[in-house]
Order: sequence, then structure tokens, then C-alpha cells
Amino acid sequence: MARPIVAARCYNCGRPPQGTAKGRTVLAKLKEIVDDPRTDRVIMTLIIINAVTLGLQTSKTVMAAYGPFLEFFDDLIVWIFVIEVGARIIVHRWAFFRDPWSVFDFIVVAIALVPASQTFSVLRALRILRALRLITAVPTLKAVVAGLLAALPGMGSIVLLIALLYYVYAVIAVKLYGTGFPELFGTLGRSFFTLFTVMTLEGWVEVVKAMLPKYPYAWVFFVTFIVTTTFMVLNLFIGVVVNAMQKEHEKEFQQELEAERDIVKEEAAPILAEVKALRAEIAEMRKAMGKG
Repeated sequence: MARPIVAARCYNCGRPPQGTAKGRTVLAKLKEIVDDPRTDRVIMTLIIINAVTLGLQTSKTVMAAYGPFLEFFDDLIVWIFVIEVGARIIVHRWAFFRDPWSVFDFIVVAIALVPASQTFSVLRALRILRALRLITAVPTLKAVVAGLLAALPGMGSIVLLIALLYYVYAVIAVKLYGTGFPELFGTLGRSFFTLFTVMTLEGWVEVVKAMLPKYPYAWVFFVTFIVTTTFMVLNLFIGVVVNAMQKEHEKEFQQELEAERDIVKEEAAPILAEVKALRAEIAEMRKAMGKG
């Protein structure tokens, strides 16, 4: 029985052949540069150096000796940032503006391009905001800020609670101590200010000592106020922030798992396709052998 001739299968079919770097488009090369981790490290280094140079520019002695060089170096770094952000816009297009961190980078770099005139002198003073780009360059800082932003809704309720307690204690203080100490609690505004300083634990002992001769039990009022507003509410703030940061960390972990699964699927897809093709060829061989 003659055995059928089965064509040899090309296991590399469909894969890009090696040595085709010349055929890559300019956009592909630009995307490779933008997504390269080394590019992030270079930008992060330039951000740190630029923050140092901006700090040196506040010194009259340093500016008198190295002013032109520092200004030239500052302009050079600004244009490197402009090229970097422009390359990211070209690569990611409209997706760039859908990322809040990318928009933040764009705004910070745009502020640096504002001409140095009297009208925009305030904006020029905000050039130091370029140092905040470290937040987007360092993943750990980015995670911390994301956690703080995620905690803002929960913080709103706590701020409302502390404002309510603050108002209640301020009214009570005016009623109890307004006549005896009008300079501290004579009006609601003065009461607010005095209680705010007490809440920061700055000078509250002096305030209580001054009031004790006339109001022996004033310490009870201030101790309950400090315990309620400072310690309890502060712990609530910490709890909300920690909970939000933990959720952000879990979210980031899930995204990493999904990314790893996608990579595994992409790498396994050609292998699965080849296995299916081999099964199909083996089935055809069996049919041919059976007919023979």
C-alpha cells in the first residue's frame, strides 16, 4: 500500500522573519523608544537635575557666577521634555489625553513654555512644578497619589463631620467663655480661630492655664474637644487613606495579573494553532491510511 505524501509543515509560517529591522516604520521605532524603560529612567534623571537647577536659580550668588549656564541648561531640559511629550502624543494619539497622568505632564511642560513677561510672570514661577513629574515617573509615588485621590470621597464625609463638631464646640465656647475671655471667644469668628489653634495642639496649654483661675473646669471642655477632633478624626483620616491605598494596590495587582495572562495567551496562541494543525494532518493521514 502506497503511503500518501504529506507536505512538510512550516512551523515558522506567519511569524515575522528575522532581520527585518529595516522594514519597521518610523512610528514603530518611535513607539519602541517611548515605551523603553530606559527612556523613563533618563526622563526621571533629567527631572531631578532640573529641580536642582531651579533651586540653584534662587541663589543670587550662584546666578551671578553661573546664571547663563543654568538658564541655558534649563531651556535645554525644557525642550527635551517637549520632545518627549510630543513623541508620546504621536505614538498614543488621542489615548494620551485620556490618561490623567499624561495630561498632567502636558500641562506642566506647557507652563514651562510660557514666555517670560510681566503678564505671565506668575506662571513662569510655576516652572518648579516640573519636579512633580517624578510622581508619574516613579511607580511607587504614583500609587501613593492614586490612593490619596481615591480616598477623597471618604475624606469628604470626615471633613463634614469635623466641621459639624467644630461648629458645635465653637458655639458652646462663645456661650460659656465669651464674657470672661472676649479676646478668645467673644465672637463666633474668634472662637473658631482659638479652637483651630487648640486643635493643632499649638499653645492650648497656655490658653487653658489662663482660663483655669476663672473657669476651673475649662480643661474638661478642651480635653474632650482635642480627643474628639484631633485624635478620633485623625485616626478616621488615616483609616480612609490606608483603605484606599490598599484597594489601589489590589487593583494594580489585578491589572498586572491580567497583563500577564494576555502575554501568556499571545505566546500560547501560535503553539495551540500548530497543535490543532498537526491534529488535523494526523486525522487526514489516518483517513488516507484507512482508505488504502
